[in-house]
Amino acid sequence: MPYTLSNRRVLVTGGSRGLGARICQKFAREGAHVMVNYVSNETRARQVVDKVQSFGVKAFMDAGNADHNARIVKETVEKLGGLDIIVANAGWTRLSDFGDLNALCLEEWNKLMQAAGPIFNANSEGGVYLITSSIAGSTQSGSSMAYAVSKAAGLHLMKCIAATQGPKLRMNAILPGQLLTEWEHVAGESCL
Repeated sequence: MPYTLSNRRVLVTGGSRGLGARICQKFAREGAHVMVNYVSNETRARQVVDKVQSFGVKAFMDAGNADHNARIVKETVEKLGGLDIIVANAGWTRLSDFGDLNALCLEEWNKLMQAAGPIFNANSEGGVYLITSSIAGSTQSGSSMAYAVSKAAGLHLMKCIAATQGPKLRMNAILPGQLLTEWEHVAGESCL
């Protein structure tokens, strides 16, 4: 039987705008139910939920950041009746001189996969974990060195998780190039 997205339950982090909003809508068009995670813009998240629901699927929104991953996964399971796919799309960058090593800082590891792993293992078909990376992770480009290095690290993390957490986990990454979202207005023409 071919794999279908119909009635799959999807959590999209950073789903309220840009690529995340488009991902939510695409899953909805294919018949998947969607939890739209956002950090601060409730109005934008509500707009995405309304659009997703217009495709005749269930959609909810949940505010939270990486510190809230266990709760976000739990609420997704409660509201959607399970969890089949995670799209780890949330992220940020700040513009800096690409060669400025002083612009680098440490962040906590994302605990999203740890929270979802037991749920995927309980699903008869397992689960899908997608991360949003960037072509900057495979080249020396992007908004800053910190951004490019973090995307490269994410790609390696994806490979490590895929190698160690199977067979019930299908892991992959999406590597878009420059996307003309609100970042083009923040970055300005000189950075494009």
